[in-house]
Amino acid sequence: MPAIASNITTPLLGLVDTAIVGHMGDAAYIGAVAVGAMIFNLLYWVFGFLRMGTSGLTAQALGRNDDVEVTRLLVRSGFVSLAVAMFILVFQWPLRELMLWFVGPTADVRSLASTYFDIVVWGAPAMLGVYSLNGWFIGMQSSHLLMFVSVVQNVANILASLTLVYGFGMKVEGVAIGTCVAQYIGFLAAAGLLWRNYRQLPFSINIPRMKELKPFLRVNRDIFLRTLFLVAVNLYFTSAGARQGSTLLAVNTLLFQLYLLFSFVMDGFAFAGEALGGKYWGAGDAVEFRRLLRRLFLWGAGMTMLFSTVYIIGGMPFLRLLTDEPMVVEASRQYVWWAYLIPVAGVAAFVWDGLFIGITYSRGMLQSSCLAAAVFFSGVFLLMPEMGNHGLWLAMILYLIARGVLQTVLFFRTKVKYDGTDTKFL
Repeated sequence: MPAIASNITTPLLGLVDTAIVGHMGDAAYIGAVAVGAMIFNLLYWVFGFLRMGTSGLTAQALGRNDDVEVTRLLVRSGFVSLAVAMFILVFQWPLRELMLWFVGPTADVRSLASTYFDIVVWGAPAMLGVYSLNGWFIGMQSSHLLMFVSVVQNVANILASLTLVYGFGMKVEGVAIGTCVAQYIGFLAAAGLLWRNYRQLPFSINIPRMKELKPFLRVNRDIFLRTLFLVAVNLYFTSAGARQGSTLLAVNTLLFQLYLLFSFVMDGFAFAGEALGGKYWGAGDAVEFRRLLRRLFLWGAGMTMLFSTVYIIGGMPFLRLLTDEPMVVEASRQYVWWAYLIPVAGVAAFVWDGLFIGITYSRGMLQSSCLAAAVFFSGVFLLMPEMGNHGLWLAMILYLIARGVLQTVLFFRTKVKYDGTDTKFL
């Protein structure tokens, strides 16, 4: 439950940012924040192994009662996160230009998105540091700490953005500065919780040698490559919307908030799969692992029914809350029903992701993401010429279904090392 509560604050943050720019009088503001935020989401997703790999490996080490390895994993993850952050800061200009070129927004959106990027990029060290710490907290079965960090960071972001935009008359710059400031507040909160709760563990602050980092990087290689496929899908989805004009880009941005809301809630259950699944796997407890699997899918089915009902009843009123732009609201009516299909299409993929991370079955994650991405791009090129934006959304729905189906097949057919023997998962 704490993991779910912490994740709920993340889409609420995105909703508040969208609502702020949605009332600035121009759809370009919505598109600019959408493009800028998407660029950072994709950059950070690429390095999501800093959280995902850390949580699974830490949970397994905890299941073996190996305190030394538990602390070493956090040091290794923190070192890599700092190196990645420095890379982003040094190469920020080419990264910005490359991403904006690929997305291809209109001139007015591009200028505002560049402003957003130039400010938020300086939060990279804090954001990636939080990734490492949050992954470690999950692995240590301390999701209540994750909840505290997430709430502090996102509430700070909301308050700072509202103050800068409405108190000081800033526009996109205010939203960007609020985001950057909150990222450092979140990192300080996470570091403080680490010291308060785990200072008794045998930490060593020595910089790990490459020989020590190789196993950590090797385990996370597949997660890194898998994330590249997810990034490609999300980047192309935004790019395809941007090339249809600022109105459709705004429509897709608003509808995507419904996707993010469901995904972040389901990620709370995925975190349970990472933490508990990894712990039971490391301890060799097959009975509890199977019980966890059943419970996660039962909860997933319940959440699917709940969100589908809420979206059908309140989809359009929700969109009108986010923006008062008449053209955007009217255009949304044609596409809002795609949001009704998101929970059904995506639930299995979210549940399996958590379990695969917990047992560090990264190869299965890579294989399923690769094939699902092929489904998405095939759908885009076959459907968009005839169906336009409807074809783009249909390709996204097919992609989510494909991920869940492929992961289910891989889970029940693939043999892995479990408790010293070569056997099936169940």
